[in-house]
Amino acid sequence: MKFGIEIFIIEIIGIIAFTISGVIVAFKKRLDLLGVVTLGTITAVGGGALRDILLGILPPSMFKNGIYVLFAFITAIVSFYIGIFAIKKIKRKKVKYYNLITFFDAVGLGVFTVVGTNTAIVNGFGDNIFLTIFVGVITGVGGGVIRDIIANTTPFIMYKDLYASSAIIGACLYYTLYQLHSNSFLCISISIFATIFVRLLAQKYNLGLPKFGVYKNEEE
Repeated sequence: MKFGIEIFIIEIIGIIAFTISGVIVAFKKRLDLLGVVTLGTITAVGGGALRDILLGILPPSMFKNGIYVLFAFITAIVSFYIGIFAIKKIKRKKVKYYNLITFFDAVGLGVFTVVGTNTAIVNGFGDNIFLTIFVGVITGVGGGVIRDIIANTTPFIMYKDLYASSAIIGACLYYTLYQLHSNSFLCISISIFATIFVRLLAQKYNLGLPKFGVYKNEEE
């Protein structure tokens, strides 16, 4: 079962979503335009770069096909100027920073988990279930982890709402549907939706893995 335009389209959707999540973090940290563009772009392409390095795809796709970086760059700039005009309105409506970032982060997580899993399969690693799932998860969470480290915050994967668990579920589901030769559109859509659904459901009902103590994160 081969995917072409479907994967490219969802990659662009994921690039845009992850870039916006990076821009939101940059706004929270009061970065300038360069900082916003840098953080947004790294969030968008960071997971894919880690994926390619793990699979031995060198140089990573972000360097071989500049359209991904270009989309991230444009999205970051547009988001920056929209944010300048919209920030007061968002504050008046009391839209929580964490709710905004969670939504866009969930979309990017779902998209890139599926893309990463698919990339491992089509590059001949489909028989290695552990590697395939691992690559899918790393692709999904990698950009967000790099974003948070650069922004000097604790990565969401370490404490937030079944973050990595959502990616694991999505990767396993996609791998299973792929092996069953499911319809390509359904295979992609169901896996992405499942990842996003679990992530947002966990956020809404404060679901998560056991952890030390009970505390309120300073960024919420």
